[in-house]
Amino acid sequence: MIGYAVCGSFCTHARALDTLRNLLARGHDIQPIVSEIVYATDTRFGRAADFIEELEDLCGRKTIHSIAAAEPLGPKTPLDLLIIAPCTGNTLAKMANGITDTSVTMAAKAQLRADRPVLLGLASNDALSANLQNIAALHTRRHITFAPMAMDDKIAKPYSLVCDFSAIPDLAESILQSRLPR
Repeated sequence: MIGYAVCGSFCTHARALDTLRNLLARGHDIQPIVSEIVYATDTRFGRAADFIEELEDLCGRKTIHSIAAAEPLGPKTPLDLLIIAPCTGNTLAKMANGITDTSVTMAAKAQLRADRPVLLGLASNDALSANLQNIAALHTRRHITFAPMAMDDKIAKPYSLVCDFSAIPDLAESILQSRLPR
């Protein structure tokens, strides 16, 4: 089973849903996970309840949205892969510094303590400034892979990076195949 976690880069949620649909079309069983902010925050991009309903309809599972619900993912309910996309700069910084105070950071901690892979699809307005050190720190850690990323608006947002959501399904397949017994 793949865990698919969504953080609060609300402008990228439509791309996250497209990625999720692609993974489901490939036959993957998906456990949706959202940060508490995503679970409870209505934005100009849509209502939280509508987003959660769509996630649950697509995956056929209730969404994990609390630390207590995410904690068993490592020891009791192991995931073959955890994808965090979009992964915000805030979540990235917390992961780099060992802070576990959201459902998504708990899911990542649970996954990593079980020596299982995490795929990060970054979407951060400060990736090339304050969060660059966190990218570097996580890039060196075992079991963490970054999806390809690029500047989304080099003029208006010169420090911003967004992952290539369309690359995530193939990258996930590669990660999953590398963990299969030989």
